[in-house]
Amino acid sequence: VDGLEAKVGELEATQFSSTTKLRGQADFIVGAISYSDREECNEEGGTCDDDGTSFSYRYTLNLNTSFTGKDRLYTRLRAGNMDNVWGEDNTHLSDQADTENDLTVNKLWYTFPLGDEFKVTVGALIENYYMVETPTRYKPVLKAFKLGGYGIVMGASTGQGAGIQWRQNVAPGEAAWNAAASYVADGSEGAESNSHQGMFGEDTDGLFLSQIGYGNRQWYVSALYAHKQGNDGSDPAEGYSTPAVNADDGALNAFGLRGYWSPEESGIIPTISAGIDFGSNHADADGSVESSFGWMVGMNWKNAFVDGNKLGMAFGSYSSYATGMKGDNSPEDENFAWEVYYDYRVSDNITVTPAIFYVDDADGAASVDGSDTFGGLVKTTFKF
Repeated sequence: VDGLEAKVGELEATQFSSTTKLRGQADFIVGAISYSDREECNEEGGTCDDDGTSFSYRYTLNLNTSFTGKDRLYTRLRAGNMDNVWGEDNTHLSDQADTENDLTVNKLWYTFPLGDEFKVTVGALIENYYMVETPTRYKPVLKAFKLGGYGIVMGASTGQGAGIQWRQNVAPGEAAWNAAASYVADGSEGAESNSHQGMFGEDTDGLFLSQIGYGNRQWYVSALYAHKQGNDGSDPAEGYSTPAVNADDGALNAFGLRGYWSPEESGIIPTISAGIDFGSNHADADGSVESSFGWMVGMNWKNAFVDGNKLGMAFGSYSSYATGMKGDNSPEDENFAWEVYYDYRVSDNITVTPAIFYVDDADGAASVDGSDTFGGLVKTTFKF
């Protein structure tokens, strides 16, 4: 008995805390892109030389710790070597990661309840969209289609901040109201201590995001409002936006609508997700953006062709684009993209995903002739 107790004690000493759960994922990605006319693109001043076939990876460890059974300390460790075409602005994958093969702390936040219907989140490494209700069901290949459009409203980068969320307490399955508000000092500027940055400095990329929504697991609609500080010296994250949209000289006020609907049973009718964004800037100088727009539609078919597999398709604007510039009401900044993928479930822990996509005029009016991109890849995902 003493020997058994000693072995149990040795095992307990080498395992994770009983309050912490670990989940991991490894992604292998093989693929390449093709330009519509590489020679013309380079002759016109573009940089179209990233069309070789690459084999890269992303590795993720998710640690969830609870001290009371109701709170959550979340830590994400991540490594990757995707310093390639999949990290470029106009072909950026949702699964991209580049840490030069170092395993780093990528996300870190703590969430705790406040009464029965509220919860508070404080993050040392967080993006503001983690502090709202997930507004769509579509899981994209291109990051530009993330969260119903990763542009002027939802576009962000990791920083320091906090948020509060409320969700109406209703019976399971019933529709409920929710609301959320958060602030993040974008791009880790909240960790700086110089007089112009920090959490609320005049040069800090301060992002405020709020949401109000209604629905259940089958359907959901929400409205979002984002205010992104844009004082001199500040360049707030606007996700995938054209150079014209990034030509701002004042704060951005952006409004978005998101929604999804799922059929009761899988079949020909897909789960549909959609998003639409409107942006407004107070422009002082000619050539600065005054209004912007973005949109997307995504569809998923569960159990497509074979039980357990999934077919996905999305289309819309790749980048939020300018609809009005000071001194120019017709900037001709539109762009378009589409993608199609198929999740083939090899086992409970392994999925193979072939995907193709096309991006047209990702930079809007600033796009170089010949730079339109067709891409194809195969992703293999291991979960453990």
